[in-house]
Amino acid sequence: MKLLVVRHGQTQANAEQRYLGAFDLPLNELGVLQAKDIARTLSSDINALYCSPLLRARQTSALISETLGIPSRIAPAFRERNVGVFEGLTQLEAATQFPLLWARNATRHWRDAPDGGESIEEVFLRVAAGLAQLRCDHGSKSILLVAHGFVAKVLRALVSNQSSDFFDWQLGNGHTLELQIPEGWTNCAANFQFNTGHSNSAT
Repeated sequence: MKLLVVRHGQTQANAEQRYLGAFDLPLNELGVLQAKDIARTLSSDINALYCSPLLRARQTSALISETLGIPSRIAPAFRERNVGVFEGLTQLEAATQFPLLWARNATRHWRDAPDGGESIEEVFLRVAAGLAQLRCDHGSKSILLVAHGFVAKVLRALVSNQSSDFFDWQLGNGHTLELQIPEGWTNCAANFQFNTGHSNSAT
């Protein structure tokens, strides 16, 4: 299966480098332009279009759907990581308001998270389950998924089965990542070996 991952267009929170997570913000003016631009570059051989349930992804997907003439379907497994009390904050604000959480790198450990948020492990498990369902439903078809920055990191790590550059690599707003899901790919999230450095970063 060919999976083309598109990161939604820019929001104002992205422009201000704030943790966005589960905050349901719309695209800003640049984000709309990015979504229209990416829609024009996509080929017509896409068999199905999915998106995260969050507004910024749905808006991006709707513009792609209109251009390609295929319906957009919601895939809840690919919503962005919830970063709890950090949501809506810049890194400086998070460090100032929650110094203990920041000091322990709460966003960067496999089973840790800011208060009220999801751990990396929890995101890996749900995204891997969503990917396995797409593979089951569509076999060797070409699938387009409109999702988020952290979700793109997880998908890339799952398919390549490595995470050494997990926090260094970033998919920009309105950019694409193409992944080939080989025949026989299995959901390996429960046994994934997460191995990376630790320093906080906005998602």
